[in-house]
Amino acid sequence: MRNRINFSRRGFIVGTSALGAGLSLGVLSGCKSGSDAKPIDYSNLPPNPEVNAWVHIHHDDTVTVRIARSEMGQGTSTGLAQLVAEELECDWEKIAIEFPPPGENLRRDRVWGSYSTGGSQGLRGSQQYVREGGAAARLMLIQAAADQWNVPAEECTTEKGIILHKASNSEINYGAVAEAASKLTPPTEVNLKPAKDWTVIGQPVKRLDTADKLNGKLVYGADLAMDGMLMASIKACPILGGKLKSFDAASIENRLGIKKVMKLGDNAVVVIADSWWTANSAIEDMDIEWDGGQYANYSSRDIEQLLNDGFSSESGTGNKGGDVDSAIDNSAKVIEAIYGVPSQNHAPMEPMNATALWTADKCEVWCPTQNGESALAAASEAAELPIDKCEVHKLLLGGGFGRRGMTDFVTQAVMIAKEMPGIPIKLQWSREEDMRQGFYHPITKAQMRGGLDENGKLTGIDLKISGQSILAALMPSMLVNGTDAFAFQGLLPSGLNPMVEDQTLKYTFPNFHFHHAMKNPPIRPGFWRGVNLNQNAIYLDCFLDEMAHAAERDPLEFRLSMMDDYPKMAAVLKAAAEKGGWKQDDGKARGLACIYGFGSYVAACAEVSVSDEGKLKMHKITAATDCGHAANPQQIEAQVEGSFVYGLSAMLFQEITYENGEPVQTNFHNYNSMRIADMPEVETIIMPSGGFWGGVGEPTIAVAAPAVLNAIFAATGKRIRQLPIKDQDLRG
Repeated sequence: MRNRINFSRRGFIVGTSALGAGLSLGVLSGCKSGSDAKPIDYSNLPPNPEVNAWVHIHHDDTVTVRIARSEMGQGTSTGLAQLVAEELECDWEKIAIEFPPPGENLRRDRVWGSYSTGGSQGLRGSQQYVREGGAAARLMLIQAAADQWNVPAEECTTEKGIILHKASNSEINYGAVAEAASKLTPPTEVNLKPAKDWTVIGQPVKRLDTADKLNGKLVYGADLAMDGMLMASIKACPILGGKLKSFDAASIENRLGIKKVMKLGDNAVVVIADSWWTANSAIEDMDIEWDGGQYANYSSRDIEQLLNDGFSSESGTGNKGGDVDSAIDNSAKVIEAIYGVPSQNHAPMEPMNATALWTADKCEVWCPTQNGESALAAASEAAELPIDKCEVHKLLLGGGFGRRGMTDFVTQAVMIAKEMPGIPIKLQWSREEDMRQGFYHPITKAQMRGGLDENGKLTGIDLKISGQSILAALMPSMLVNGTDAFAFQGLLPSGLNPMVEDQTLKYTFPNFHFHHAMKNPPIRPGFWRGVNLNQNAIYLDCFLDEMAHAAERDPLEFRLSMMDDYPKMAAVLKAAAEKGGWKQDDGKARGLACIYGFGSYVAACAEVSVSDEGKLKMHKITAATDCGHAANPQQIEAQVEGSFVYGLSAMLFQEITYENGEPVQTNFHNYNSMRIADMPEVETIIMPSGGFWGGVGEPTIAVAAPAVLNAIFAATGKRIRQLPIKDQDLRG
């Protein structure tokens, strides 16, 4: 039996038209994005009609799935195509994808839903309506074939892009009935397959973009080339709130290839040239003077003092139960600790860029973005044109990690293009500009107190976070009574806020208080992969590890004793410990960590050793994940491994420090990343329990660092409470 689901207008119905042959469940017939879609020759084919938004079936049985979410290496486009293909029952070897532009989404009553790709929402946030789109297309194809054979549609079945009628021994390919199907009225209800019948979802099918990554066909923002295109390099004031004081345009504007030197707003200089090398070399040679304003002398020492002051300041409560002060004060043993996580840059391999073409009545932007609709809104505002006169063409992202959810670089590109109407201009940031103009991971510290009774049981835990609020800077309307719920990711109570319901605490503590003193230094905070779940996992899990050792109890048993109400959390923790050799005596030290975030249960067991000279060797991390439904196990493994590279790089090396108001770190020579030799072996255990859709790329990053930090203690007896660890002495 299939589960019957009412079909919403927004999720599916967008009308019909008969413009030619083929079934188009989408909008941009035959218009490829120049990215990871397979090339199809439309030269001898008539135009294709549209029926709904998700699937286009060509005459040669190729199925093009339209993807609203962004592809930045995480495999979202392949995963979403799997969801559609499952319900459509097409041939996976004939799947292609394309990205419909966000302007078309608005013109079609947002038929593709959200264009935002973040919070591990790519699949789980759109799985329902994309599966409905595939199911609806299948019904229409069956009906078209049944009408041709003059048989009941209920007697027909489908298999790998073929419609079958066994009673008459008839069969026909999807492409052959596409034109007839396109003229049918779309169904208002569809039945979705139950999970037990899935044959594509849950399989490690090959990614749709791998081959073209290898042969260089994929077009990223930095790759885009257009006839007559000029290149722009920019320098903005590296101090928040600072302004441009002066610049010596005369020293470089007569160089060969320079087209224009301009001031952008009140805080930036731009050079436009016939090549980016020419533009950037000129801007680097130019004498530019900044007015740093009130933060010109601000430093990391000031930030440290600000965060320390937060420990004695008022705070907003995120989660509380019992009387924690009394419980701790009357405990047989009290443990205290302060941990800290620094400001960090996203540092994607492809720095920010966007290409804009502006005229008095139209503006187009080509850019890698995590939110096409936000980019479109930014383009419209900067262009000073109505949104229906603007369009954004999404390109592949050479890394996003949350940074490309912002639109500052899109605004800049359009403002520059307005200075040279009718000429496409690509704004490409330098690596140094990308480092100086980040929306950085929020800097925080945590002061913790915990109590144990005479039997080593936890009596209470108090965790006070001092530091930045992302919402206060970017979305102040989302603050509730001055409190930022995102500051408590992984620590929240159930039912607090639908936006953070997938970030709740999965421990049962008798008395506890999690609170946040908002202290906002003059640094732009942003959503950095995993966001606040990263530091909260370190704060909570490392401190629980401290308490377990103080109680002289096994850290695994200590955690499990407080998880009776959360069997899924306990299951992933036990699986990681067992597969990771938790009690194995092999001369290596092990540490555990677990958290619930972005709708998934994740745990890790790290295996490390520390030499007599204090050199850390991470041998292996065993990671267990229950994300409910596992769309593609191979992609989940890749996401876990990739998230560990990102999280462990931050733990080992990465911090943004400040002197004279600006970031000290400017490139990878002083903002290091892991090398292959640093990387531990990763074993991924996928434990889909079903019944829900959780994220993968963001929750898993959070457990890598605390597992390793706990393993370092097991190896040396020394606690590392401040990240990064690059300059710390690990010798016991």
